Amino acid sequence: QVQLVESGGGLVQAGGSLRLSCAASGRGDRSRAMGWYRQAQGKQRELVAQITGGGTTNYADSAKGRFTISRDNAKNTVYLQMNSLNPEDSAVYYCAAWPRFVVTGTAAYWGQGTQVTVSS
Repeated sequence: QVQLVESGGGLVQAGGSLRLSCAASGRGDRSRAMGWYRQAQGKQRELVAQITGGGTTNYADSAKGRFTISRDNAKNTVYLQMNSLNPEDSAVYYCAAWPRFVVTGTAAYWGQGTQVTVSS
């Protein structure tokens, strides 16, 4: 199994930046797709970014050009660098992991979430 712990959320002003971190525990992480979901109040949960075991990245349209997902396999950590934040980015952000060798569908493992609030 996989345990995920997020950190790095907080309150920032519009136009600011945050970097979220997700520490993962479990074997086979290098073969797993990892990613970030978010859920804002009144909105559906959405996949923000994903990085596969092969290093391929995918982004929601709203995140392209502003967010960057990366991973450090030696540290079993995935990051989400968020720049040019706006209030619409405010949400609870969840680190997520897929089963090994799976890159489609909903993630199977979830962190506890970290709150990101962007003020006007």
